[in-house]
Amino acid sequence: MSGYDTTETMDQGVSTGAVRNVLTKEEIQHLAVEGGQSAETLMNVVALIAKRFRTDVCSAYLLEPDRANLVLAATVGLRRECIGNLRMAVNEGLTGLVAEQVQAVAVSQVKNHPRFKYFRDSGEDAYQSFLGVPLIDRGILQGVLVVQTIEARTFGTDEIRMLAEAASQVAPIVSEARTLDRFIAPLQERLWTLARNLWWSWDHNSASLFLDLDPARWNELNHNPIALLSEMPLAKLETRATELMLHSRVNYAYRRMLEYLEADRTWGTRHAGVLRPHPVAYFSAEFGLHESLPIYSGGLGVLAGDHIKSSSDLDIPLVGIGLFYPQGYFRQHLDLSGWQREEYLETDVNQLPMEAAIGKDGRAVVVSIETRSGSLQAKVWRVKVGRRDLYLLDSDVEGNAPEDRELTSRLYGGDLRIRIRQELLLGVGGLRALKALGISPGVFHLNEGHSAFAVLEAIRMRMEDEGIGFDAAVPRISREVVFTTHTPVPAGHDRFDARLVEEHIGPLREAIGLSQDSLMGLGRENPSNNDELFCMTVLALRLSRRANAVSALHGEVSRAMWTGLFKDKAEDEIPIGHITNGVHVPSWLAPQMFRLYDRHLGTDWHQRGSEAKIWLGIENVDDGELWETHLNLKSQLIEFVRKRAVEQAERRGESREVLQRLERVLSPDALTIGFARRFATYKRANLILTDIERLAAMVNDPNRPVQFVFAGKAHPLDEPGKRVLQQIADLMRDPKFRDRFVFVEDYDIDVGRHFVQGVDVWLNNPRRPLEASGTSGQKVVLNGGLNLSVLDGWWAEAYDGVNGFAIGTGKTHSNMNVHDSRDGEDLMRTLRDEVIPLYYQRDRDGLPRGWIKRMKRTIRTLGWRFNADRMVMDYSLKCYVPAAGGTSSDMRANP
Repeated sequence: MSGYDTTETMDQGVSTGAVRNVLTKEEIQHLAVEGGQSAETLMNVVALIAKRFRTDVCSAYLLEPDRANLVLAATVGLRRECIGNLRMAVNEGLTGLVAEQVQAVAVSQVKNHPRFKYFRDSGEDAYQSFLGVPLIDRGILQGVLVVQTIEARTFGTDEIRMLAEAASQVAPIVSEARTLDRFIAPLQERLWTLARNLWWSWDHNSASLFLDLDPARWNELNHNPIALLSEMPLAKLETRATELMLHSRVNYAYRRMLEYLEADRTWGTRHAGVLRPHPVAYFSAEFGLHESLPIYSGGLGVLAGDHIKSSSDLDIPLVGIGLFYPQGYFRQHLDLSGWQREEYLETDVNQLPMEAAIGKDGRAVVVSIETRSGSLQAKVWRVKVGRRDLYLLDSDVEGNAPEDRELTSRLYGGDLRIRIRQELLLGVGGLRALKALGISPGVFHLNEGHSAFAVLEAIRMRMEDEGIGFDAAVPRISREVVFTTHTPVPAGHDRFDARLVEEHIGPLREAIGLSQDSLMGLGRENPSNNDELFCMTVLALRLSRRANAVSALHGEVSRAMWTGLFKDKAEDEIPIGHITNGVHVPSWLAPQMFRLYDRHLGTDWHQRGSEAKIWLGIENVDDGELWETHLNLKSQLIEFVRKRAVEQAERRGESREVLQRLERVLSPDALTIGFARRFATYKRANLILTDIERLAAMVNDPNRPVQFVFAGKAHPLDEPGKRVLQQIADLMRDPKFRDRFVFVEDYDIDVGRHFVQGVDVWLNNPRRPLEASGTSGQKVVLNGGLNLSVLDGWWAEAYDGVNGFAIGTGKTHSNMNVHDSRDGEDLMRTLRDEVIPLYYQRDRDGLPRGWIKRMKRTIRTLGWRFNADRMVMDYSLKCYVPAAGGTSSDMRANP
């Protein structure tokens, strides 16, 4: 243990015999009977420990609901009036250090320790030595047990073990005491319980509780309930709850969450029970769960977040494994020239819904990986996502080299050496973390190739567990591996040279008995080509029994891309299938639309959203009701865009005249087209600018105006992408476009949510076939918007001619300039001849009946197909259950 000196001597402590019996369950039960209440019992317990341990002080500190602060709950030796009043953050003082590291800390001279902090009112100035141990109940940190003495005392390892054993006996009492009104009001406790599980983020009723507590701060804090509750004193919380009559709403939300978590008649119970003892380990480099947890950059992360949420809703036994990035991706600002500037801000982990992951040994999990250049370590955080857990590895730990402490600070930052070290942590470290947690996966799902090293570690573990060689272990592990590829271009797959691979995988390579050439061969299309780089996707494809693309067209592209890896097979026979992506409906559906569906589809519709018949009821919705709901959402979008545009302009120092104009930018009467995604050049955000004069005439038509809202980030190193972004931003200053074009900075889940819920049309015009799937347009479907898209990704299999609009016919051209020119012309033609006339064709009631008919058709034909429940069901039935050996029949045809 770090941070203290120990010896085996017991001269100043207790005898070895007493070590074994410092506190027994029977004594605690007796003290509980005498005390009656948990708080009184705790006082009796600390008194007994102080007596048995022969110390001057024994104190119990409890974690407050925010899990970022400790409060003194019981003490012998410190001032009694400090009970309930003495508070400290887990990042201050020696007691905080115990909670922060979730391990014992012993110090003979406290004033010599760098974490020493003197709390003036406690009366502890006379005490020299300190021994603290964590209080853990059912794997969850509850508080800290501390003993102190006046004399400088060196605590021996037996004494440390003795106090730890006493703490294990006391922990259940502490857990009960934390729920008492004396420390935590019931309202506060329940709000904190809701805040610590991200289930609230897709339950509109729960989210509205935090909004109503303080709407202004809620928005300023990026919709972070932990940050909101942390700064709200109990008295203010109670006052607001009374004013708004929130108590019953809080109790209702709390009960609903418990019912959700404890339900046992679920789809997963019926169809995926084989996974319960050995769950799916779902690896992803990023997870986009909510804007308040910024560890994602875009589509891949949001897809992973939706996957784990639907796994929770369906109750599929699955654990997520990722990395914790304190600085996230980057915050985006545009300067006066429209050029993107990046800013990285540190996230306070105490303001996030995370807690230290506790291993089966009762200690905070820390994993270690040996490389040729030294050991790489990471601590592990646990995030509750409904019924599921997400574990995030964090390299900012003592013992790592300074550069390694920064290793996981940013997502997709740095050079290839940083990238391979991150991927080593994700794959090898992630699997070792699961083992330390006592989780034995039955299926390994690699979401992209970033985590492919996990398969090598799984092979090593199987070789060790079963006493077999590499060749025997490979097929046993491969049948349990599911690999999903998202990247349709060769340049998008991670590749490393032999030097980097050997530096980081050399020790693991030796452990599984491979030569350097053999290992490199696993990552090469042509194993004997020494000039070929090691590709993570190739490694994943070689070592997985099941591989899939994320749309039907992407499946075709992927099979063509990897023909060199399967030289003995025809292209159609290459073993890469497809499971088309979907989106998590409750996360992206506007509350107003949710209520409309409740009225017309049945209150349980969202639990059966993958059934086509559920969506037939949309045809019975009154046209006026659907249109009015959409216009309300559109107004909210315009209000949001105006507010953000003014804030952006103020930050750039724009004139008052500009600010006043932006306060009125956009019109609720105009056809509103949205475009929000990563600003990579192949996504062609500037395709709409092909004929700038025609575009100007279109947007300024007084009878049929059109307006655009844009958002998206270019990678910091993507200069061409930044220039495209600048082109779009410049239109905000052009007199011909400035009232019709708005670029919203710092695209994130919150911006995306407003866009997909409020636009009339979603524009998507990538260069076919480079869009693997795309899910933003699927989110628009749920909210009644229509897609205007190139026939690529998911839209190629979704478009039926009347459930949206298509750009072109799906044909491409070998000359990129011809391809782009043709698509640009098709985009303008479709807008002019189809989209605009249909939107502005109104009846005597002012309703665009033809448009509304198309809205209903898109909801009815696409809502059930392109949601994450259907996607996760497909993964479960076609990948997870077969990989875990849970199918009842599987007859193979004779060759």
